[in-house]
Amino acid sequence: MKTDAHWQKIGAHPHHGIVLFLPALHSQQNFGIGEFLDLIPLIDWCKKVGFDCIQLLPLNDSGNDPSPYNVVSTCALDPIFLSLSALQIAIPGPPPSTRLEIFQKKLSLLRAYFNQNFATLCETTHYQTFLSDNPWLTAYAHFKALKEQHGGKHWIDWPIDSPPPPPSEEHFYIFLQFLCFQQMRRVRDYATQAHVFLMGDFPILPSSDSADVWASPNQFHLDIEAGAPQDAYNPNGQHWGFPLPNWQVMEQTQFAWWKLRLRTLESLYHIYRIDHAVGLFRIWGIPKGKPPLEGAFVPADRALWVPRGKKLLELFIESSPLLPIAEDLGTIPEEVYPILKELGICGMKVVRWQQQGGHYTPFDQYEPLSLTTLTTADMSLLASWWKSTPNESVPFAHFMHIPYHPLLSASQRLTILRAAHRSSSYFHINLLQEYLALFPELCFLDPESERINIPGTILPTNWTYRFRPSVETIVSHQMLADTIRNTIPLLK
Repeated sequence: MKTDAHWQKIGAHPHHGIVLFLPALHSQQNFGIGEFLDLIPLIDWCKKVGFDCIQLLPLNDSGNDPSPYNVVSTCALDPIFLSLSALQIAIPGPPPSTRLEIFQKKLSLLRAYFNQNFATLCETTHYQTFLSDNPWLTAYAHFKALKEQHGGKHWIDWPIDSPPPPPSEEHFYIFLQFLCFQQMRRVRDYATQAHVFLMGDFPILPSSDSADVWASPNQFHLDIEAGAPQDAYNPNGQHWGFPLPNWQVMEQTQFAWWKLRLRTLESLYHIYRIDHAVGLFRIWGIPKGKPPLEGAFVPADRALWVPRGKKLLELFIESSPLLPIAEDLGTIPEEVYPILKELGICGMKVVRWQQQGGHYTPFDQYEPLSLTTLTTADMSLLASWWKSTPNESVPFAHFMHIPYHPLLSASQRLTILRAAHRSSSYFHINLLQEYLALFPELCFLDPESERINIPGTILPTNWTYRFRPSVETIVSHQMLADTIRNTIPLLK
C-alpha cells in the first residue's frame, strides 16, 4: 500500500469514535456555539469510553454562512470558534442568540483584545514563525479586510479602483488566525497525549467568493460550477456553486495550492477526510446559470478519470504524513474502488446502503480498508430512517434479527450500534447524536430535530443544529459512558 508509513502512525487495527459538528456544542464557557477548547473535555470522554477518534466537520472560516463547506478560505480557521475565556476576555451582558449576533459580539471583543495585545505579540518569535510558516495569510487577510470594506459583497462586484484597506485591518485578521491556530494546536497536542486521533475535513473546492479564488482566479474555471447529477435522493441533481479547478494551470504550479492546504492540516489533525473524493477523478460541471441537469462530467472522456484521480491521490500521500480517508459516497465509478485499495485509502460504508444482491451485507464482509458509519451529516439519523423508510428498515430489522416497530427502541439502537462497531472495517465512527439518542434526556423527542443538513436545499435548519445537552452534561452522564464502554465491545 502507498500509505504504509501513514498507517504505521495510526495503526492498521480497529478504531472507534464520534463525528462532531463543533458549532453544535454549547457549554457554560461559550456563547452557544462550540469552541476549539470545548474539544478537550470530549477528548477525555472518548478516552474514558474507549474511543480513539474524533472526526470533525470543517472548521474553516465560512464568514456569515453556517455551512462549513462554503468556505472563505481553505486554510483559515473560523474565528467564531475562539475560546474567549481562555484569552481571559470578559463577556459583558446577556449572551447573543444567532450565529451572526455571536460572531459580531465576539469580533467586537476580539478587536479590543487585538488593540491591547498586538503591539507586544507581533514582535515575538512565535508570531513571526507563524507568519513565515503560513504564506496564505497575506492574501487571506487582504481579502477579509477588502470584503469588510465593501460591505460583504462578492469580490467580483468590488470596484476596480478600490482603495487599499488600512494595514491594521489586515493585521487584525492575521492576529485572529494566530489565536485560532494556537488554540487548535493545543487541542491537537492534548489529543496526541491522550492517544485520541483527530480527523479533519478536506473539502476539495472553495467558494467562488473566497480568498483562494480571488487571489488566483486563473486556477479555477469561473464559468463552470460543481454539483452532482440526479440520483435516487436528488431527482433534480445538486448545484453547489463552487468553481471547478483548472487542472492545467494547477499542474504548471506543481499543484502548490493543494500542497499548501495539506501542510496547513498537518499542525491541526492526525487524519483527514477527503470530501467528495470522486471529484478528483471526475466532477459534475454545470455551466454557470444553468440547472444541474444540464451539466456533464468533467473530463468528458472516461478514460482520463482514473489517471487523474490516481495522480492526485498519490500527490496527497507523498505531500503529507497524514493518513487520508476518502468520502466515496454517491454515484461512484467502479474503477475508483480498486485505486483506493491499491493506495491504502479507506472508503466509507454507510450501513443502510450496504447491500449485495438485494440483501444487506453481513458486517464481517466489509472491506477492511473502510470506515463504517450509521449516518453522515447529510443524512437523516437512524431513528428517522427507521420510521420513515420501512421498505428499507423492515428488511434491515430482519437482517439484524430484531422485531420491527416504527419507533426504534434504545435496546434496538444499541444492538445496531454494537454490530456496526464490530464490522471488519478499520474505522467505526458515528455522529455523536446516535449515542446520545440512547437516553431520552440527551436528545430531542423528534429525531428529525437531530439532523444537521439536507443537501440540495436552502433551509434555515441546515447547519444550525445544536445538541440538546451541554458539553458538561454529556461528559458527566455516567450511564451513557457505562453503556458505551460496557455494552459496545470494542476490538483492541
